[in-house]
Amino acid sequence: MPADLPPDSSSSPPPATAAAGSALPPDAFATTPLVRTFQALLDLEPLEVNLFRGRNPPADWLVIARRVFGGQVLAQALVAAQRTVEGIAAHSLHGYFLLTGDPQAPIVYQVERIRDGRSFATRRVVAVQHGRPIFIMSASFHREEPGFEHSMKLPAAVPEPEDIPPMAERGAALEKLPELVRAYWTRVRPIELRPVHLGRPPGAANADPRQFIWFRTAGPLPDVPELHRAMLAYTSDMTLLETTLIEHETSVFNDEILAASLDHALWLHRPFRIDDWLLYAQDSPAAGGGRGLARGLIYDRAGRLVASVAQEGLIRPRAVHK
Repeated sequence: MPADLPPDSSSSPPPATAAAGSALPPDAFATTPLVRTFQALLDLEPLEVNLFRGRNPPADWLVIARRVFGGQVLAQALVAAQRTVEGIAAHSLHGYFLLTGDPQAPIVYQVERIRDGRSFATRRVVAVQHGRPIFIMSASFHREEPGFEHSMKLPAAVPEPEDIPPMAERGAALEKLPELVRAYWTRVRPIELRPVHLGRPPGAANADPRQFIWFRTAGPLPDVPELHRAMLAYTSDMTLLETTLIEHETSVFNDEILAASLDHALWLHRPFRIDDWLLYAQDSPAAGGGRGLARGLIYDRAGRLVASVAQEGLIRPRAVHK
């Protein structure tokens, strides 16, 4: 952390009230407590011009102990970039995870205003902890304009989210999973996940590795598009790397696998609401050299493609380096 910043080791977000310089009006906060905490996590504290501070969530939100969830850093970096533009929306972002984040320390986001044009703006964001960059991101913003429109159809027929039991009602399927995987699916989180299949999808041994997951926030949100985009950025990092290991019948939660996101790209195609069901269609076209590539297409209930994702991650068998 830079020496001129006051010490702050709190791992919990501040109360959900609009801080000075907040992008959200005071009445724009969700009423569901869990989602309210999520929203507060993304309401960064302004420190100086182009400089913001983000805090970490409660410990029981951590995907992996002793590590900040990559989606959190991605989302907070996007929020920081959004705070430096006006009347223009993010359409793409590309980031690299450099170091493991410390969940006991706040994260400082430094925004560089690369370009402000008539139609596009570009921002570079560096996330810093303990004086070192842990994540870097470039984000592009585009002023809304009319143009050609099309989107790919869903790659497969999947059941509606209402036809998939919530996690609390899938006891038999959960019991078949390894303990750490089961703990992941049943943990408290602000995003409700309803995977079409729990565990290895049927026929995966003879097909491309892929999975389908419905998701939405665990409560309603205000009509603030910047907030929905930031929360989608957070969610886009969930379960994606897991797809690279389906064909190998293992998991990122296996103690024998060293797994970590290396980079992440997100393209936002059209408006959406993350407090309504969205479908995350994921696949993994390749793995090799200790790395795996995963892709994702995110659709709304009407079958429109609203976002595309790509990520490469480390999936190194620990036995290789013993």
